[in-house]
Amino acid sequence: MNDLLYCCRIRDDSGDFGAAAELLNALELDFSSWENREEKTLYHTVYATDEALGKANYERLRAAIPAWRELGLRLGDPVYFELRREEWADLWKQFFPVLNLSPRLVVKPAWREYRAKPGERVIEIDPGMSFGTGQHATTAFCLAMIDRCAGTPGMTSFLDAGCGSGILAIAALLLGFQHVEAFDYDPEAVRMANENFALNHIAPETLTAVAADAARFRGRPQGYDFVAANILAPVLKLCAPNIASWVRPGGALALAGMLTSQYEPTLAAFLPLGFTEIEQQTTKEWTCGLLQKAGEEREEK
Repeated sequence: MNDLLYCCRIRDDSGDFGAAAELLNALELDFSSWENREEKTLYHTVYATDEALGKANYERLRAAIPAWRELGLRLGDPVYFELRREEWADLWKQFFPVLNLSPRLVVKPAWREYRAKPGERVIEIDPGMSFGTGQHATTAFCLAMIDRCAGTPGMTSFLDAGCGSGILAIAALLLGFQHVEAFDYDPEAVRMANENFALNHIAPETLTAVAADAARFRGRPQGYDFVAANILAPVLKLCAPNIASWVRPGGALALAGMLTSQYEPTLAAFLPLGFTEIEQQTTKEWTCGLLQKAGEEREEK
């Protein structure tokens, strides 16, 4: 028996993921679909056990996709590749590349090899089911802001609020923040974050994620120099006073997790609490902001 599968992969950014599946079914193609929840993207992989059929499938897809796009589907061009049968179960791993997300931060899945360049810090992540692999625009923004602020005067403590995979907390430690904390309301995310901390050789006494929610979390009395709140917009607005209390006077707050249409109303909840917007960034449908809390800058004793 042939050990190879002959495959075609299509990226689907339509949002209505069932439509492409119906069209693939209409062509009587064998396929499997995998969703990248962080990017809200689906990947359809058509497969065949015969090489001639695999190449015929590729040509059929090339011919059909322009018409499917006219129906409103946002589909990429098909990509043909061959795969060993025993690798089929790990096909999803192809969709997690090594990412260079800031001047000093590189994120790589645990199964990929990467040799760090001078000055780079490499974060290993097991994507699992937890939000935060660096692919999403909001995560990438927070990582870039952490890189920018790390090492500047008065930036020694960090809070990862809604930590997901724990990627932001790991980045903060690698870039020199001395006191780092993390929490998430989802116990599964907390479990995954702590596994990722161990994967990056971070001892539990140095950093352990805990289960908590934004409405009740109190944190350290003196506040944190930098807080990353990558949380859904309704929670950010509802919990704005408590979130504001986490940031020490003069400290920084990265607001992320909002659609562009949600950003200004969310920002408006924080401006009366003593914050000033110092940066805003929009990527695709997401807008994030870096805010500074009123008060004197200080170096932590």
